[in-house]
Amino acid sequence: MGIDPDSELITATTVSAGNAGDAGAACDLIADLLDEHADDTEGSEHGDDTEHSAAGEGGAHGEGGASVFGDNAYGTGPLHDRLERAGIEDKCKTQQPVAAGGMFAKDRFDIDLQADTVTCPAGHTAQIRRGKDGSGAARFGAACAGCPLREQCTKSAVGRTVNVGVYEQQLSDARARQQHPNWVADYRATRPKVERKIGHLMRRHHGGRRARVRGRAKVAADFALLAVAVNLARLGVLAVASTPAGGWTTAA
Repeated sequence: MGIDPDSELITATTVSAGNAGDAGAACDLIADLLDEHADDTEGSEHGDDTEHSAAGEGGAHGEGGASVFGDNAYGTGPLHDRLERAGIEDKCKTQQPVAAGGMFAKDRFDIDLQADTVTCPAGHTAQIRRGKDGSGAARFGAACAGCPLREQCTKSAVGRTVNVGVYEQQLSDARARQQHPNWVADYRATRPKVERKIGHLMRRHHGGRRARVRGRAKVAADFALLAVAVNLARLGVLAVASTPAGGWTTAA
Protein backbone atom coordinates (compact mmCIF):
# COMPACT_ATOMS: atom_id res chain seq x y z
CA MET A 1 0.00 0.00 0.00
CA GLY A 2 1.31 3.43 -0.95
CA ILE A 3 0.35 6.52 1.06
CA ASP A 4 0.84 10.25 0.61
CA PRO A 5 1.91 11.28 4.15
CA ASP A 6 0.91 14.91 3.58
CA SER A 7 -2.77 14.27 2.80
CA GLU A 8 -2.83 10.76 4.35
CA LEU A 9 -4.56 9.45 1.24
CA ILE A 10 -3.84 5.99 -0.12
CA THR A 11 -2.21 6.38 -3.53
CA ALA A 12 -1.77 2.75 -4.63
CA THR A 13 -2.49 -0.81 -3.56
CA THR A 14 -1.33 -4.22 -4.72
CA VAL A 15 -1.60 -7.80 -3.51
CA SER A 16 0.85 -10.70 -3.51
CA ALA A 17 1.40 -14.13 -2.05
CA GLY A 18 1.83 -14.21 1.70
CA ASN A 19 5.44 -15.36 1.44
CA ALA A 20 6.53 -12.50 -0.86
CA GLY A 21 8.82 -9.77 0.39
CA ASP A 22 7.37 -6.29 0.91
CA ALA A 23 10.07 -4.44 -1.01
CA GLY A 24 9.28 -6.30 -4.22
CA ALA A 25 6.07 -4.29 -4.65
CA ALA A 26 7.58 -0.89 -3.95
CA CYS A 27 8.19 0.01 -7.60
CA ASP A 28 4.52 -0.68 -8.38
CA LEU A 29 3.37 1.43 -5.45
CA ILE A 30 5.48 4.44 -6.45
CA ALA A 31 5.14 4.03 -10.21
CA ASP A 32 3.92 7.63 -10.52
CA LEU A 33 7.10 8.94 -8.89
CA LEU A 34 9.30 6.68 -11.00
CA ASP A 35 7.56 7.93 -14.15
CA GLU A 36 8.29 11.51 -13.14
CA HIS A 37 11.94 10.66 -12.47
CA ALA A 38 12.42 8.10 -15.23
CA ASP A 39 16.01 7.24 -16.02
CA ASP A 40 17.41 5.91 -19.28
CA THR A 41 18.88 2.72 -17.86
CA GLU A 42 17.37 -0.32 -19.55
CA GLY A 43 17.33 -3.83 -18.18
CA SER A 44 18.49 -2.65 -14.76
CA GLU A 45 15.56 -3.92 -12.72
CA HIS A 46 16.48 -6.74 -10.36
CA GLY A 47 13.69 -9.22 -9.74
CA ASP A 48 10.01 -9.12 -10.69
CA ASP A 49 8.41 -6.15 -8.99
CA THR A 50 4.95 -6.69 -10.48
CA GLU A 51 3.79 -9.70 -8.50
CA HIS A 52 4.42 -8.61 -4.95
CA SER A 53 2.53 -6.61 -2.35
CA ALA A 54 3.44 -4.21 0.38
CA ALA A 55 1.97 -2.20 3.23
CA GLY A 56 3.37 0.93 4.76
CA GLU A 57 5.09 2.69 1.87
CA GLY A 58 4.95 6.47 2.01
CA GLY A 59 5.78 8.96 -0.71
CA ALA A 60 5.93 12.73 -0.52
CA HIS A 61 7.00 15.76 -2.49
CA GLY A 62 9.16 17.93 -0.28
CA GLU A 63 10.97 21.14 -1.12
CA GLY A 64 13.81 19.15 -2.62
CA GLY A 65 11.59 16.89 -4.74
CA ALA A 66 10.09 13.46 -4.19
CA SER A 67 10.86 11.33 -1.14
CA VAL A 68 9.98 7.72 -0.39
CA PHE A 69 9.65 6.39 3.16
CA GLY A 70 9.57 2.76 4.21
CA ASP A 71 10.38 0.60 7.21
CA ASN A 72 13.03 -2.13 7.41
CA ALA A 73 11.00 -4.38 5.10
CA TYR A 74 11.66 -1.90 2.27
CA GLY A 75 15.32 -1.22 3.03
CA THR A 76 16.72 -3.63 0.45
CA GLY A 77 19.63 -3.14 -1.91
CA PRO A 78 17.59 -3.31 -5.14
CA LEU A 79 15.11 -0.67 -3.95
CA HIS A 80 17.85 1.65 -2.68
CA ASP A 81 19.54 1.29 -6.06
CA ARG A 82 16.32 1.98 -7.97
CA LEU A 83 15.54 5.13 -5.99
CA GLU A 84 19.10 6.39 -6.38
CA ARG A 85 19.02 5.93 -10.15
CA ALA A 86 15.65 7.69 -10.34
CA GLY A 87 16.90 10.66 -8.32
CA ILE A 88 14.30 10.15 -5.57
CA GLU A 89 15.21 10.94 -1.97
CA ASP A 90 15.51 7.61 -0.16
CA LYS A 91 14.01 7.48 3.35
CA CYS A 92 13.68 3.69 3.55
CA LYS A 93 15.11 2.34 6.78
CA THR A 94 17.73 -0.40 6.54
CA GLN A 95 18.28 -3.00 9.23
CA GLN A 96 21.67 -2.98 10.92
CA PRO A 97 23.85 -6.10 10.51
CA VAL A 98 23.53 -8.71 13.25
CA ALA A 99 25.49 -11.83 14.18
CA ALA A 100 24.39 -14.86 16.16
CA GLY A 101 25.64 -15.39 19.69
CA GLY A 102 26.89 -11.85 20.18
CA MET A 103 29.73 -12.31 17.69
CA PHE A 104 31.18 -9.41 15.70
CA ALA A 105 28.56 -8.21 13.24
CA LYS A 106 29.41 -7.32 9.66
CA ASP A 107 29.61 -3.60 10.43
CA ARG A 108 32.67 -4.26 12.62
CA PHE A 109 34.60 -5.11 9.44
CA ASP A 110 36.06 -2.49 7.08
CA ILE A 111 34.78 -3.34 3.60
CA ASP A 112 36.75 -1.54 0.89
CA LEU A 113 34.83 -1.98 -2.36
CA GLN A 114 37.43 -0.06 -4.35
CA ALA A 115 40.24 -2.43 -3.38
CA ASP A 116 37.82 -5.37 -3.05
CA THR A 117 39.13 -6.24 0.41
CA VAL A 118 37.72 -6.75 3.90
CA THR A 119 39.67 -5.94 7.07
CA CYS A 120 38.63 -7.55 10.35
CA PRO A 121 38.65 -5.91 13.83
CA ALA A 122 42.05 -7.51 14.51
CA GLY A 123 43.58 -5.86 11.42
CA HIS A 124 43.75 -8.90 9.13
CA THR A 125 42.82 -8.25 5.49
CA ALA A 126 41.25 -10.73 3.07
CA GLN A 127 40.52 -10.37 -0.63
CA ILE A 128 36.91 -10.50 -1.82
CA ARG A 129 36.40 -13.35 -4.28
CA ARG A 130 33.59 -12.46 -6.66
CA GLY A 131 31.11 -14.80 -8.31
CA LYS A 132 29.51 -14.49 -11.73
CA ASP A 133 26.57 -12.53 -10.31
CA GLY A 134 28.84 -9.89 -8.77
CA SER A 135 28.45 -10.99 -5.16
CA GLY A 136 31.45 -12.30 -3.27
CA ALA A 137 32.99 -13.43 -0.01
CA ALA A 138 36.13 -12.66 1.98
CA ARG A 139 37.51 -15.72 3.77
CA PHE A 140 40.03 -15.13 6.54
CA GLY A 141 40.91 -18.80 6.98
CA ALA A 142 44.33 -19.28 8.59
CA ALA A 143 44.41 -15.68 9.86
CA CYS A 144 41.79 -16.67 12.45
CA ALA A 145 43.83 -19.55 13.89
CA GLY A 146 45.89 -17.58 16.40
CA CYS A 147 43.79 -14.42 16.51
CA PRO A 148 43.13 -13.12 20.05
CA LEU A 149 39.65 -11.97 18.96
CA ARG A 150 38.60 -15.32 17.50
CA GLU A 151 36.20 -16.15 20.34
CA GLN A 152 34.33 -12.90 19.66
CA CYS A 153 34.31 -13.38 15.91
CA THR A 154 33.67 -16.97 14.83
CA LYS A 155 33.25 -20.56 15.97
CA SER A 156 33.90 -21.95 12.50
CA ALA A 157 36.83 -24.34 12.19
CA VAL A 158 37.80 -22.73 8.87
CA GLY A 159 37.68 -19.15 10.17
CA ARG A 160 35.41 -16.18 9.56
CA THR A 161 33.78 -15.52 6.19
CA VAL A 162 32.22 -12.16 5.33
CA ASN A 163 29.75 -12.16 2.45
CA VAL A 164 29.63 -9.08 0.23
CA GLY A 165 26.47 -8.56 -1.82
CA VAL A 166 25.91 -6.89 -5.16
CA TYR A 167 24.25 -3.94 -3.40
CA GLU A 168 26.78 -3.63 -0.58
CA GLN A 169 27.51 0.03 -1.36
CA GLN A 170 23.83 0.99 -1.48
CA LEU A 171 23.14 -0.68 1.87
CA SER A 172 26.20 0.92 3.45
CA ASP A 173 25.17 4.36 2.20
CA ALA A 174 21.61 3.86 3.48
CA ARG A 175 22.82 2.90 6.96
CA ALA A 176 25.06 5.95 7.05
CA ARG A 177 22.21 8.28 6.00
CA GLN A 178 19.84 7.04 8.66
CA GLN A 179 22.27 8.00 11.43
CA HIS A 180 21.86 11.71 10.65
CA PRO A 181 19.59 13.57 13.13
CA ASN A 182 17.62 15.26 10.33
CA TRP A 183 16.94 11.89 8.70
CA VAL A 184 15.79 10.42 12.02
CA ALA A 185 13.49 13.38 12.76
CA ASP A 186 11.93 13.26 9.29
CA TYR A 187 11.37 9.50 9.49
CA ARG A 188 9.83 9.66 12.97
CA ALA A 189 7.49 12.45 11.89
CA THR A 190 6.26 10.51 8.85
CA ARG A 191 6.02 6.85 9.89
CA PRO A 192 3.16 7.33 12.45
CA LYS A 193 0.93 8.65 9.65
CA VAL A 194 1.50 5.48 7.67
CA GLU A 195 0.86 3.21 10.65
CA ARG A 196 -2.32 5.13 11.47
CA LYS A 197 -3.62 4.59 7.94
CA ILE A 198 -2.95 0.86 8.22
CA GLY A 199 -4.96 0.94 11.45
CA HIS A 200 -7.87 2.53 9.57
CA LEU A 201 -7.90 -0.40 7.18
CA MET A 202 -7.92 -2.96 10.00
CA ARG A 203 -10.44 -1.46 12.41
CA ARG A 204 -13.59 -2.98 10.90
CA HIS A 205 -14.49 -6.35 9.42
CA HIS A 206 -14.29 -5.30 5.81
CA GLY A 207 -11.30 -7.19 4.44
CA GLY A 208 -8.36 -5.17 5.68
CA ARG A 209 -7.03 -7.87 7.96
CA ARG A 210 -8.21 -10.99 6.18
CA ALA A 211 -9.14 -11.61 2.55
CA ARG A 212 -12.86 -12.11 1.98
CA VAL A 213 -12.48 -13.74 -1.45
CA ARG A 214 -10.10 -16.16 -3.16
CA GLY A 215 -7.66 -15.51 -5.97
CA ARG A 216 -5.10 -12.73 -6.19
CA ALA A 217 -7.07 -10.70 -8.74
CA LYS A 218 -10.24 -10.76 -6.64
CA VAL A 219 -8.37 -9.95 -3.43
CA ALA A 220 -6.61 -7.05 -5.17
CA ALA A 221 -9.92 -5.63 -6.41
CA ASP A 222 -11.52 -6.00 -2.97
CA PHE A 223 -8.58 -4.34 -1.23
CA ALA A 224 -8.55 -1.49 -3.75
CA LEU A 225 -12.27 -0.93 -3.07
CA LEU A 226 -11.52 -0.80 0.65
CA ALA A 227 -8.80 1.79 0.01
CA VAL A 228 -11.30 3.91 -1.94
CA ALA A 229 -13.74 3.80 0.98
CA VAL A 230 -11.02 4.82 3.45
CA ASN A 231 -9.97 7.65 1.13
CA LEU A 232 -13.55 8.92 0.92
CA ALA A 233 -13.65 9.06 4.71
CA ARG A 234 -10.37 10.96 4.72
CA LEU A 235 -11.66 13.45 2.13
CA GLY A 236 -14.57 14.12 4.47
CA VAL A 237 -12.15 14.88 7.30
CA LEU A 238 -10.26 17.24 5.00
CA ALA A 239 -13.59 18.88 4.07
CA VAL A 240 -12.84 18.65 0.37
CA ALA A 241 -15.46 20.44 -1.74
CA SER A 242 -15.85 21.42 -5.36
CA THR A 243 -15.70 25.05 -6.44
CA PRO A 244 -17.87 26.87 -9.02
CA ALA A 245 -14.83 27.03 -11.29
CA GLY A 246 -14.66 23.24 -11.39
CA GLY A 247 -11.72 22.88 -8.99
CA TRP A 248 -11.39 21.56 -5.47
CA THR A 249 -10.79 23.19 -2.12
CA THR A 250 -10.23 22.08 1.47
CA ALA A 251 -11.11 23.67 4.78
CA ALA A 252 -8.50 26.17 5.94
